[in-house]
Amino acid sequence: MKTWLYLTAEGLDAPCANWPCCVWSPTGERRRLPLHKAAGELNGRLVDVLLPMEMCSWLRSDPWPSRRQPRPQALAFAIEEQLSESLEALHIGIGPRDRQHRYPMMVTQRARFQALLTLLAEQGIDVRTVHVDADLLADGQALGVRWFGRWLLGGGLPARVSLSARALAALKPGLPEAIHWLDEERDCPGIDEWILKAGGRPIDLLQGAFRRRRSPLPWRGASAMVLGLLVLTWAFGEARLRFLESETWLLYARSEQRFRSLYPGQERIVDLAAQFQAMQSRRGQSQDTQVARLARLTEQVIGASNVEVQRIDFREGEGWKIQLTANSFVELEQLRERGQQNGLPVTLGSASKQNNRVQAILTLENS
Repeated sequence: MKTWLYLTAEGLDAPCANWPCCVWSPTGERRRLPLHKAAGELNGRLVDVLLPMEMCSWLRSDPWPSRRQPRPQALAFAIEEQLSESLEALHIGIGPRDRQHRYPMMVTQRARFQALLTLLAEQGIDVRTVHVDADLLADGQALGVRWFGRWLLGGGLPARVSLSARALAALKPGLPEAIHWLDEERDCPGIDEWILKAGGRPIDLLQGAFRRRRSPLPWRGASAMVLGLLVLTWAFGEARLRFLESETWLLYARSEQRFRSLYPGQERIVDLAAQFQAMQSRRGQSQDTQVARLARLTEQVIGASNVEVQRIDFREGEGWKIQLTANSFVELEQLRERGQQNGLPVTLGSASKQNNRVQAILTLENS
């Protein structure tokens, strides 16, 4: 059973130990009290923190073409034009993909969120998850709920917002008619339990640099006994290892002598096994040369996409490196998948966005 700590919107202007909060008793009774007293009530229990929607913004990506989970950096760049601040100043929590193949994201100021977590830690509150109130509403139906004196819009709506009664009256004519409205003061006295157990898929903001660290292992107190056994095992293993090392060096010296007699031209030996395999396989090398592999990549992968090639380099041991310019990260992802479909081991790296174009380096690795 979750223990909720709700930091109400009343304390956003001056976050401190007196922040007005709400906790719920085991019977579901709502208790309003300042943060420092709530910390005493919680008594070190794991807490699921609930933030007001006024502290965050909710956005969605465009439909993502790949079924594979994209990197957080790619999703952040995908919504960069919708943000009013630079990505470095923001913290973005990513939710699961929806039915339209879009990824929902909850955005907040990084420094502000860090200060909030620091404040909770100073009060001795052990945070398990951090969610946002308007994001708790289940996705099945468009909902408008009056809770703690504000109206929360969410659920099946393509938005997560908090509005005052006056703001809602101004926006209501433009909202869909199918919204189901609930008012905690009039319609639904048990609305607290209904919201907290709505069964939605809210975004947990404890991601990336703010991910919760694992708790210490419960059996760490017995480590001293285990350490003693390990010392005895180590002493025996060390003696055995020294014997094996001496035998190994003797065998290696004999192998190196034999290799020099077979290939007198190989005066410098760096990796004996690799050099031996290379000399053995040199006669039977495949006719699929590096130039032929580049031609396949150009015809079957790059030629079928709308990207511009800026530069092509070949590095021994690394393969072909091609600097590309594309219109979007989605276009680069499609390029990488097309390469894998054609049996070419391609990877993308060093992706960056400049103006309206995306630059990246496509690597065709040695097979």
